[in-house]
Amino acid sequence: MAGTGPNWQGLLKWSLSHSDGTSSARQLSDEDRKWFMEAMQGQTLDVIRRMKEISTVMNVPADVLQAQGVTDDDLEAMLEELQSHVESIDMANDLHAIGGLVPLLNYLKNPNARIRARASEVVSTMVQNNPKCQQLVMEEKGLESLLSNFMSDPDMTVRTKSLGAISSLIRNNKPGVAAFRLGNGFTGLKNAVVSDNSRLQRKGLQVLQYLLHENPNDNAVAADLGFIRLLTGLVNNADADIRQAALHNLVEMAQNGKVGGLAPASEDSSAVRQALASQIANIESMPAEELGPLKEERMLLDNLWQACFDEPSSLREHGLLVLPGDNEPLPDVASRMFEPPLRAWAVPKERSEPQEDPTAQKPPLLLGHLLKFVS
Repeated sequence: MAGTGPNWQGLLKWSLSHSDGTSSARQLSDEDRKWFMEAMQGQTLDVIRRMKEISTVMNVPADVLQAQGVTDDDLEAMLEELQSHVESIDMANDLHAIGGLVPLLNYLKNPNARIRARASEVVSTMVQNNPKCQQLVMEEKGLESLLSNFMSDPDMTVRTKSLGAISSLIRNNKPGVAAFRLGNGFTGLKNAVVSDNSRLQRKGLQVLQYLLHENPNDNAVAADLGFIRLLTGLVNNADADIRQAALHNLVEMAQNGKVGGLAPASEDSSAVRQALASQIANIESMPAEELGPLKEERMLLDNLWQACFDEPSSLREHGLLVLPGDNEPLPDVASRMFEPPLRAWAVPKERSEPQEDPTAQKPPLLLGHLLKFVS
């Protein structure tokens, strides 16, 4: 079965025939159990084989790949396929065992920016909610490469993708957070927050908020690095996501005593008051129909004003903090446009589907006679 690929249509029909969603699961016959296990095992073996082939290609020297006509587009497509495989935690953990992790991390240093960005995405997918993979990437110095790309790569997409991978790598990973601090990660975040690239800004603000929330001591680090002034400057940003992310971070710092209680005559206190007052005035001047999407922002502004100046904001005084329609559920638009996949697949089709062409092009192996160079 591994040679011809999994019989997805057969698996689907078998699944639908054994469960209609209304009855309890029934006992499988030995024949059904055997068929199902063989189908799933065939798929697993097929994925492992592909991952081994991709790992082999990643180990081939760049000049050999070029001599054999392998292009950067081919390599990017190969990494995209690998990313789809390592979405499975088991497959992600197997990549190191089959020799694919180290060459993948080496691709973070590839001369082509698109390859560096795609490699970062693969790493991000591997380590997300995966402590074992997080440890393996840390042991192979993957964080150092990601930090280098995040802070100094000339391509903004690479910097953003690298920060995304760092975010996945250090989440719920205390050694990773400690290494991020030692690697001047907060300085990198400071540069990201003031970047002209909105995607990098948003990602930097997200990572900062996670660190401030999970590690209260980092609030002091952020305050010492001047984040209060930087975040205050974003409170009036034209991008609503950036505004709200900046407010979230300021509220986080206020709750940990790094913003609240500012000396009334200090420059920071004056800047915070001016920025908050300006944005509150903007909201108060808006038509009522435009206030609905800003519910979270209104709450954040009031919470931050209360924390910093120990008094309610004018939003509360003017009755704009909670509006009559704020608690109404959002309209269900999606269900009118989409059906659950299994339900849609189960509907009989009026005409038969074309049979799969056995000569159809399979995913490129990018191997061929390359294997003679690495065997």
